[in-house]
Amino acid sequence: MSVKPNILVVGDLMIDHYLWGDTNRISPEAPVQVVDIKNESSVLGGAGNVINNLVSLGSDVGVASVIGDDETAIELKGMLKSIGIKNKLIVTQHGRKTSKKSRVISSNQQILRYDKESKEDILSQSEDALFDQIKDKIDLYDLVVLSDYGKGVLTSKLTQNIIKLAKDKSKSILVDPKGSDYSKYKGATLLTPNKKEACEATSIDIKDEESLSKALHILKKSCDLEISMITLSEDGIALLQDEVQRFPTVAKEVYDVTGAGDTVIASIAYALSVGKSIGESAVFANLAAGVVVGKIGSATVTQDEILEYEASLHKSDSSAHIKTFNDIDTIVKNAKFSGKKVVFTNGCFDILHVGHVKYLQEAKSFGDILIVGLNSDKSVKRLKGDSRPINTQDDRAYLLAALEAVDYVVPFDEDTPYDLIKMIEPYTLVKGGDYEGKEVVGTSFANELKLVDFVDGKSTTNTIKKIQGDIC
Repeated sequence: MSVKPNILVVGDLMIDHYLWGDTNRISPEAPVQVVDIKNESSVLGGAGNVINNLVSLGSDVGVASVIGDDETAIELKGMLKSIGIKNKLIVTQHGRKTSKKSRVISSNQQILRYDKESKEDILSQSEDALFDQIKDKIDLYDLVVLSDYGKGVLTSKLTQNIIKLAKDKSKSILVDPKGSDYSKYKGATLLTPNKKEACEATSIDIKDEESLSKALHILKKSCDLEISMITLSEDGIALLQDEVQRFPTVAKEVYDVTGAGDTVIASIAYALSVGKSIGESAVFANLAAGVVVGKIGSATVTQDEILEYEASLHKSDSSAHIKTFNDIDTIVKNAKFSGKKVVFTNGCFDILHVGHVKYLQEAKSFGDILIVGLNSDKSVKRLKGDSRPINTQDDRAYLLAALEAVDYVVPFDEDTPYDLIKMIEPYTLVKGGDYEGKEVVGTSFANELKLVDFVDGKSTTNTIKKIQGDIC
């Protein structure tokens, strides 16, 4: 997914504030714990968590909301700026309290939460002002997400106006709903209620396939949806377009489900925006949710994490590991930020044989991520002659990507991978033992050079001669 979509998120913005400390005594004033605060932190919450996930996945994001004119509003705007949100369709309503939820945590246990916020519907003047801004900028976006946390921004009037506007502009509009009355979401592309929310909205006790199907059909019809969807926590995602489909979860370990719903709608929005089908988007969202529930607290997910997670489940397609220069640049930056050692090698790998496999296995042993630069067909012809390559670039890349030792394959057209190595700046550069005493391209961009001996008698040239009958 190398396309960068532009997605507008409309909804309730808030700050999740954490006070971290230790408890060693009971207060003499009342039978309550005394928490010695060691540090504090703040993250975007509510619709802001959807925004964080979209940014983490690689989207350009715009945000539309109504906030107050208080200190929390100033802090919130600064947080949006810090993650690169340039298009902020923000309306300030005098006297409104910007939502801030503060949690006191002791020994990783939440002891207390206190909220400062306004929960009543925004004023009609704010509705009109926000809608005017959205109407003016809607053409900039590929898709619209409504993230409703029930704090008064997404009023029935505003929600319906945005849905009608999006449909008139042929924009998909996805909604994470709140409450039990879904009439204000009528006409949306899809809703993403969880099982409990869907039960409340449809008055159906979802307990088996029949009741699940009934709830999906009721939601689709009553809300005039293109796609009806219900998220089922550990049971995955169910959706109804032409027929009911189930997409099982792929979570290995669940530590915290906080914010998983935000990750699901962000992932579906991202995948649909880059041309994926709703089925492919549901699979992608399941994988993303599988990553975040393995983290503590509201969390985000990157494409690199999803790919690694999918590979760990042995469900990743080899083509997903074949990357462009732009793709690999982002992946490498994320890997280095996480403290991983990147290893790079390159070659033609025309007819894959045991010598190649053992060489790549040893190369991978030098670090955490192995990237293989692959000479394109044009490059191989220039280096080896018109009779080569035997196998096409696509075939060679796919076979390499299928190897357990290889994390990513990046084709290049040049005679040498100089530009690729310069961009990646690997920790370890690996070449064959025949380079002993020779100059190796790109060495200056790596921390170390490792030479790996080839397996005697194993080469593409020998394989071709054997096929031609020149050797036994």
